[in-house]
Amino acid sequence: MIYDGSGGDVACNPALRPYIVGADCRLIAEQSLRGTVMLEFGGSGPSVMVTAGVHGNEIPPQAAALRLVEFLGSSRVRGKVYLVPFAAPWSTMRNSRWFHGMDLNRSADVDGSVTNMLFRIARKLGVDAVGDFHSTAPGSRPGVEGVFCSDEPEPRSRDIAEYITSRTSSRLLCYERASSHYRGALEDECNLAGIPAVTCEVLSENGAIREGSVERSLLQMKLFLECMGIGS
Repeated sequence: MIYDGSGGDVACNPALRPYIVGADCRLIAEQSLRGTVMLEFGGSGPSVMVTAGVHGNEIPPQAAALRLVEFLGSSRVRGKVYLVPFAAPWSTMRNSRWFHGMDLNRSADVDGSVTNMLFRIARKLGVDAVGDFHSTAPGSRPGVEGVFCSDEPEPRSRDIAEYITSRTSSRLLCYERASSHYRGALEDECNLAGIPAVTCEVLSENGAIREGSVERSLLQMKLFLECMGIGS
């Protein structure tokens, strides 16, 4: 448990419920009643943080994170993965973008917020990169499958994004400088602090799972790990 007070019953989310299968995933759901849970896989070598559920109504990456739990749990992981399947279980339970009125993807620079805690933990752990996984609804921003990154001040952000987009149909969405368009995204705060980070998006309606979107989000996650030299 890395954040108390964000807890919720994620199994109440009808789109997510079918993915909460197996003993490990059910245990994660149970622990998420209390707050934000982070799991660790692997050992020595490069380390990364993978997060999903910063927006509770973006279901595919949260379902993909549960699939990643199953994959990593059955593999001999080279490197270390810190995985947060549900950043804000309270929001996931309510199928809501907001956490008590706060957009967590604009709040990583706000002391005491869930994403600020994730950012602080990433710095404390000294991870080599952070991947934050989302979905985007048709007609919204960006409204296409893509990977957000920035050129400055951490150019490795673009390197990671290019690795993922070159192996998928995801679009490269690169800003010249982190936080140049808005502040408070976990990706941007990490890049400003020298931790290479990307935000990966797949296309799906809010609060729902579009066919193939979980698989595409899981592919983005696996490519992120692969790019950072983490394998099984």
